[in-house]
Amino acid sequence: MTNSAAKASTRPVITFVIVSIGLFMVTLDNLVVSTALPVIRVDLNAPLESLEWMVNAYTLSYAVFLLTGAALGDRFGRRKMFAIGVMVFSLASAAAALAPSADFLVTARAVQGLGAALVTPLSLTLLSAAVPDDKRGLAIGAWSGVSGLGVAMGPVIGGAITEGIAWQWIFWVNVPIGLVIAPLAAWKLLESYGPDRGLDPRGLILAVVGLFPLTFGIVRSGALGWGSTTVVVSIVFGLVMMAFFLLHESRTQEPMLPLRFFRSRAFSATNAVSFVMFFGIFGSIFFLSQYFITVQGLTPLQAGIRILPWTAMPIFIAPIAGLLSDRFGARPFMVVGLALQAFAIAWIAKVAQVDTAYIEFVPGFVAGGAGMALVFAPSANAVLSSVRPIEAGKASGATNAIRELGGVAGVAVLASVFAAAGGYASPQDFVDGVRAALPVGSAVLLIGAFIALLIPRQGAPGTTGARRTDAPPQDASVPSLP
Repeated sequence: MTNSAAKASTRPVITFVIVSIGLFMVTLDNLVVSTALPVIRVDLNAPLESLEWMVNAYTLSYAVFLLTGAALGDRFGRRKMFAIGVMVFSLASAAAALAPSADFLVTARAVQGLGAALVTPLSLTLLSAAVPDDKRGLAIGAWSGVSGLGVAMGPVIGGAITEGIAWQWIFWVNVPIGLVIAPLAAWKLLESYGPDRGLDPRGLILAVVGLFPLTFGIVRSGALGWGSTTVVVSIVFGLVMMAFFLLHESRTQEPMLPLRFFRSRAFSATNAVSFVMFFGIFGSIFFLSQYFITVQGLTPLQAGIRILPWTAMPIFIAPIAGLLSDRFGARPFMVVGLALQAFAIAWIAKVAQVDTAYIEFVPGFVAGGAGMALVFAPSANAVLSSVRPIEAGKASGATNAIRELGGVAGVAVLASVFAAAGGYASPQDFVDGVRAALPVGSAVLLIGAFIALLIPRQGAPGTTGARRTDAPPQDASVPSLP
């Protein structure tokens, strides 16, 4: 084997390792704060609204900038922007660890989201370009498994660090990882550019101006009520600005969110499924770790371990689901996956009491984790199969943004229902809130299962199972060696 052939054969492995470590770091922080929230609430004297923003500031910033993260990679180089994203995320993590107040922590979490928005879509684009098409399903499945590992380990690592050291160290651990991965990415990954070198700053501003007040209004509804002037004005203003955003995106030559993607039934239905899944799951998980700590008096580590049967399932099932989705298409996996998640949340809502034995939660946790795994990889595969290869970056950014917005909406809406029916005054008060909020998440997930039926069968033009071939097989530009 020649030296160049050896490099070519190891390139997918090297790329997978680097982008997976970066992806693991940013997905870990989706839930790493979940088991630390009760401790942070006391330490920083933070109300429920601040706890929501500690989650939503990250996911909202993540979602908004995901839409332009891929465009920045197309213009300035995907390898370069991936490395910059890792560094931004790491520095923001250090700021979060040093936070003297809840507001400062919320701000640092928002900057973390910006860094994560560069890392996530570019990790998938870099991996997709490095792996042969016939191995794409397996690679995406493994990529999804890493993402699932980050989700799974988030509550456990967060609980272990919070209990063993201090909650600040859930952020400090990101710093040395970033300091290693960023220069390694710049050294080992191939540089590539996309076909669209332009940016869409007006679209980005409209997205921020629309999404922030929309989320703000939903979050404030718990304290002020849905009929409050502040809530109504914020939501209406946000919806109006989002309408202007969509109008602008339909007219600009280089949009951050190409609306023509949604002409594909596979793309539209898959993204709708992703939105409702994150709505139901993230809104529910927000309360589950708090339940074990606030109601049953467990430590953060004990709470994280108890959630593990749910969050660990994607590690094992997602790679298999990704591989099989190449053969059977995404639809059957996503329908079953959403149905399992709806059952899981309904089950947990049914059995949750102040003194519920842990074993009663396990069937719901296993079903929920398996359901998540059946959706993760097939949905990514379905999206990438519905667009041209040179558009993979923007499609990935759009899908991840829509998923994260679902998570933001889920946390905000379910927290609003929770606050109306219960609170933190007593264990029973907390249970009352959870039993009212979780059925909302279950109902949304069940709707998602029916939406998944709209995904075309494998083999239909421009759908899952075969990558679009109406464009060159790789990026328009030629990758350059580092």
